Amino acid sequence: MEEVNHLIERERRFFVDGRNAKPWRSERAIVIVQHYLQSESLALNESVLECYGKALFPLTEDERILFQAQTGWGARLRKTNDAFFFTSKTTKNDDTRYELEREIPETTYEGLLKDSHHPHIMKTRYLWTDAQGLTWEVDEYEGLFAGLVVAEVELNEGQTIDAIPPWAGQEITGLGVLSNHSLAMLAEQLRP
Repeated sequence: MEEVNHLIERERRFFVDGRNAKPWRSERAIVIVQHYLQSESLALNESVLECYGKALFPLTEDERILFQAQTGWGARLRKTNDAFFFTSKTTKNDDTRYELEREIPETTYEGLLKDSHHPHIMKTRYLWTDAQGLTWEVDEYEGLFAGLVVAEVELNEGQTIDAIPPWAGQEITGLGVLSNHSLAMLAEQLRP
């Protein structure tokens, strides 16, 4: 099957030392809450993606083929300021994932959350553009992970980073233990 580029997310991730100047804060801030749902809750009903038996959205033919061909799809709900999104991803390799994402109505978002508690994280995201024109997403975590700052940048096939910003430190691309999903699961385990 030929890969469809809009279904592929390629990114590199870095720790950020947030103790000093924060040049990324001069950019737009987005408050994000991400909830992680049980992956077993996902199903495909003909060409409609469902979660907990609730219809979410129809998939294109390429998306349907991809969903059926891959395993390990996760389920995430995201609230960004006043918008709501459903995302399903599965790993292709360390820096690449297949992704299905759509904006959903607030009622669908709330309906998926109302039946039970779901692990979640909270963060503020800043979008910072470098001299190359790449947009860096700098996430400052809240709650249990307050003080953790991570930057990620999405790249097109074959694209490289000309210069890593001086505030970006150790690369953590592919370290699953530091994924947002893993952080949400850890926060859930440590909840009183």
